Amino acid sequence: MGDLPLSLLFLVGTVILAVCTIVYVAISERERRETMQRVSPESDPSRMAERLLLNEDAKASSRLAAWLRERMPEGLISDDASSTKLVHAGFDGSAAPVIFSAIRIAAALLLPVLAFVAAPRDEPMWLTVSIVMGVVAGIAGPQAVVDRLAQNRQDRIRRAVPDALDLLVVCVEAGVSLDAAIIRVARDLANVRPELALEFAQVVRRVNAGMPRDRALQTLAQRTGVDELRTLVSSMVQTERLGTSIARVLRVNSDSLRVRRRQKAEKKAAEAALKMIFPLALFLLPALLAVIVGPAALTVVSQLGNLSK
Repeated sequence: MGDLPLSLLFLVGTVILAVCTIVYVAISERERRETMQRVSPESDPSRMAERLLLNEDAKASSRLAAWLRERMPEGLISDDASSTKLVHAGFDGSAAPVIFSAIRIAAALLLPVLAFVAAPRDEPMWLTVSIVMGVVAGIAGPQAVVDRLAQNRQDRIRRAVPDALDLLVVCVEAGVSLDAAIIRVARDLANVRPELALEFAQVVRRVNAGMPRDRALQTLAQRTGVDELRTLVSSMVQTERLGTSIARVLRVNSDSLRVRRRQKAEKKAAEAALKMIFPLALFLLPALLAVIVGPAALTVVSQLGNLSK
């Protein structure tokens, strides 16, 4: 009975942290879905610019961020590096840095307390280890999760770029303008490649807001952090300034990206044999030695025991 309050406290803390995470992910996912609906095929083309320029201040995440910003010290809000990583992970709203800072503070305070509560009190070593692990997880855990999410999202965008370029080439060669081609590609990729479609929608949104196209394309490369897109954007900006064929540039970049992706896959396949050495040496070889040498070793020990008698 004495352990019941500690277990309840640990359970309540875990549930609170899980609920906060689920709420934040749900809000971010709803924002992405709303953005994609603005460029969906069912949208009215005459109201496309108006829908892309909708104000985000009335959203629940913005209201929560304003409430947190009023109560948090200015120095504890996420820095530029964390904000950039959040954008790479897909959390591009103005509320994301403030909410992420609140999550980091809550994790840094709650996880050590939960580790102290859950750790056995009669074993000082395990208590110390639990507190240290709670501190490390609370400080580095949220940033590590965001880094992992950003890396996964960049990989998905990187795999989607060649297909998007093929669609852009088809649209541009058919006589469609580049802005209309980007809108069309964003519509077609909304279901299969939602991350890249969302970024294309952001480019259209900025162009409709009055931002120059070259600047909007450069913002696309900055928001994703994908090197392939950065190279593509540089080529497109240079092509637009010189007045050369944009379709040829897109086709060349699409072919080069596919060659690079195939080379990367071949490189990973060649590295697989080297990476398998350590798991084999640590796990498989000891088991094989135990199975092969074990019976012989038992026989030798038995015979030596008989000789000693």
